[in-house]
Amino acid sequence: MVKVLFDFTDPNAAGAWRATDDRVMGGVSRSRLRNDPAGHAVFEGEVSLAHNGGFASVRSSRGVRGQPGATACLTEARGDAKQFNLSLLTDDGFDSINYQASFAPDTSHWQTISRPISSFRDSFRGRGVPGAPVLDPARIRQVGVMIAARQAGPFALAIRRITLA
Repeated sequence: MVKVLFDFTDPNAAGAWRATDDRVMGGVSRSRLRNDPAGHAVFEGEVSLAHNGGFASVRSSRGVRGQPGATACLTEARGDAKQFNLSLLTDDGFDSINYQASFAPDTSHWQTISRPISSFRDSFRGRGVPGAPVLDPARIRQVGVMIAARQAGPFALAIRRITLA
């Protein structure tokens, strides 16, 4: 069974997301998720390495997003030759363990990127969490998208849908 977490063909869907950039630790990177009139959302901004920065991210509102038995998370996207992380969080906290999987979407056409749930790795402030439980797809509460890995400069990632299957 497929569960649509976010369908950005709905122009209101991007409003449920907020930016969480390296400004929380003194950096100056900036990002946002906006609706594009062409029928998708765009995660865009600029990553700066100044003041020990280096990441930009957006995160969804909290809610019941899980799907028991899901084995993959699919992202329909088109990128700009940069690598992004998809984050799945199992609680409502701001600063908590999240489970991340990286992806690098094609620049010339839309593609559906399937990441197995088993490929999502625990992370807290960019580091692995020894002893963390494996991701339980039934418990997903928040979703995020991030650019990091010191990829300085402007970026843009177009997203149509994020689903669990």
